[in-house]
Amino acid sequence: MAGHSKWANIQHRKGAQDAKRGKMFTKIIREISVAARSGGGDPANNPRLRTALDKGLGANMSKDVLERAIKKATGELEGVNYEEIRYEGYAPGGVAVIVDCLTDNKVRTVADVRHAFGKFGGNLGTDGSVAFMFNKTGVLSFAPGADEDAVTEAAIEAGADDVVVYPDNGAIDVLTSPDAFEAVKAAMLAAGLEPAQAEVTWRADNDIAVSGETAQQVVKLLDWLEDLDDVQNVYSNAELGEDAYA
Repeated sequence: MAGHSKWANIQHRKGAQDAKRGKMFTKIIREISVAARSGGGDPANNPRLRTALDKGLGANMSKDVLERAIKKATGELEGVNYEEIRYEGYAPGGVAVIVDCLTDNKVRTVADVRHAFGKFGGNLGTDGSVAFMFNKTGVLSFAPGADEDAVTEAAIEAGADDVVVYPDNGAIDVLTSPDAFEAVKAAMLAAGLEPAQAEVTWRADNDIAVSGETAQQVVKLLDWLEDLDDVQNVYSNAELGEDAYA
């Protein structure tokens, strides 16, 4: 996304998540459950679990709650089994959207996701219809005003794949492979450079600029999807201007 659009989108998402903290906790617990069930309950040997725990701690979730989620997933306590499902589709303006879900009821989930796309002028597609436009990438985002030289030097030394500086406002993205994400993040923190947001995400090869009413419809769709109980993450290739959040 363009520099100002990227940062505005991060701030918008953060505000929405803060306003829905209870749901955010639920989504983190589901992610921990699936990560622990698939890769074991030891975060030292399970990067996906370690990332989910970091997210939980960053959201001020208690260690007891996080540990209980791991025990439920590994069978030490009784819990619910969740299935990972991905849906793909298009938002207004030809914007590609990926919706990753964790659910115990696929019928309910697909109905909710299909309803969301239809409500805001989008279309739910078939498997693989948009995923080819995205690559799994580690992204460490630094706020406008971050020291470009310090971030760039530390990122190169840490083995990052690329550093993207957005000229509109000076926001910076450090890009890594998924495997190198944890190591690069640790190196940046050790250098005293804490990202405003750090995650392994699906990043589009090319973005689509949308504005005005179309952009506003895209934002409404993405927000609605993110608010669904079974939805963990929503990715798109929308380049959104400031008017998208009007």
